[in-house]
Amino acid sequence: MGENAMRKIVAGKLHGIRVTDANLNYHGSITLDPNHCEEAGILPMEFVEIWNKSSGARISTYVILGERGSRCCVLNGAAARTCQPGDEIIICNSVYVPESELVSLRPRVLVFDAANHVVDRLAYKVDRDAEGRYAFSIVGENGKANVTPLEVRTSA
Repeated sequence: MGENAMRKIVAGKLHGIRVTDANLNYHGSITLDPNHCEEAGILPMEFVEIWNKSSGARISTYVILGERGSRCCVLNGAAARTCQPGDEIIICNSVYVPESELVSLRPRVLVFDAANHVVDRLAYKVDRDAEGRYAFSIVGENGKANVTPLEVRTSA
């Protein structure tokens, strides 16, 4: 693939948000607090991936907005079968961009406590070194690296 090939890239993430309700008898979707969505760059009606840290379930559905300030995270319809109240999940949206624009992206990541309060605000950052190789880092609100990505280890 060339530099202008379109790639699906993480655009924003709600990390460790807890499911507040599961409503089987509603149109399929996930209902989220608009405050969380706006800060992470997640739009209403946007498709998101959901990864359940409690059960391992992985699904895709679309976002609808709930009550502002409610800290809600409600799985609706068929999605309600995959997540139960209290489950810790990760919600991620994505964007298609040419590879050449990868270094200009700064996906926003919100990290949550058990009551769905934001406890950390991070961003993903990709740079290129002098040889053109990619480097990945996670930076805090101050722009400085505050999380070290896991190193890839190979056996000899």
